[in-house]
Amino acid sequence: MTVAETIKSKLTREKLHKFVFGTREKQGLGQQLVVYGLLICIGFIYLYPILSMASTSFMNRDDLLDSSVKWLPSTFYLQNYIDAAKSMDFWKTLLKGVVIAGAPTLCNVIICMCVGYGFARYKFKGKNLLMGLLIFAYILPSQVTMIPTYVLYNDMKILGTLWTFVLPAIFGNGLNAPIFILIFYQFFKQVPKVLMEAAYIDGAGHFKAFYKIAIPSAIPAIVTVVLFSFVWYWNESYLTEMYVQGLSTKSIWTNLVIQLKNFDSAFNSKAVVGDTATSLNESVRMAATSLSILPLLLVYLVLQKQFVESIDRAGITGE
Repeated sequence: MTVAETIKSKLTREKLHKFVFGTREKQGLGQQLVVYGLLICIGFIYLYPILSMASTSFMNRDDLLDSSVKWLPSTFYLQNYIDAAKSMDFWKTLLKGVVIAGAPTLCNVIICMCVGYGFARYKFKGKNLLMGLLIFAYILPSQVTMIPTYVLYNDMKILGTLWTFVLPAIFGNGLNAPIFILIFYQFFKQVPKVLMEAAYIDGAGHFKAFYKIAIPSAIPAIVTVVLFSFVWYWNESYLTEMYVQGLSTKSIWTNLVIQLKNFDSAFNSKAVVGDTATSLNESVRMAATSLSILPLLLVYLVLQKQFVESIDRAGITGE
């Protein structure tokens, strides 16, 4: 083999290597195929249940019995959603669910932000001990404190009221509050100290520096905490039934997740002979499930950009 042929062969191999594996500045075709293949597979795993639920929710009983109908219903049967909404008392329950999730979330954000700022900006005796207790409180299973907490709320006469969620959040002990404190702690530590020192030189006190400098710079962390806290409170059915409802079916406080758990009995009790809702079928169940997650999907669609940016800047991957 001549020198020219050797050089040509080497250049060809280098071009092929760059085409498949890419360079430091640009991904190659092989890397892109692997990345997009993995993303498509992972996306399919997450989207398949939602797509299947949405498809089934629009099917009538004939489509359910027809084995040839798999994904696309013969007609979009909206009566399933109407029946499900009536059985769940959708609008009233939606409003109550927003209050149950929103009120403690607001308290969580304010208190956890103040605590996280205190840990990040001030030095005091016992700080390391308190940080250790904070981490221990996060890893401690909620089942360990469930019965003592129930007895405490019963003695305080707040069982079956919204205070069972709001009061702990006011004292920085809301649902998953330790991780929110750690989020704010990590974020406030990244704020340059020169900004705070400049505020102090200009005559600002501790509270004004916190209000004018720290809070505006912590918007990504605030968005992250708001969304995670609201979703966790929204999806929390067991503690809501135990504390907020107080194990009483007469309590006015309920949410769509609890209504979904009791949907079968509620639907059958409201079924009318001669109506389309004479018996429960899978399509109505899927319609009720879709209604229960619809508010969260709308929140995510509206705040998708801010949510992704806030997670990226706050360094949180969820769980």
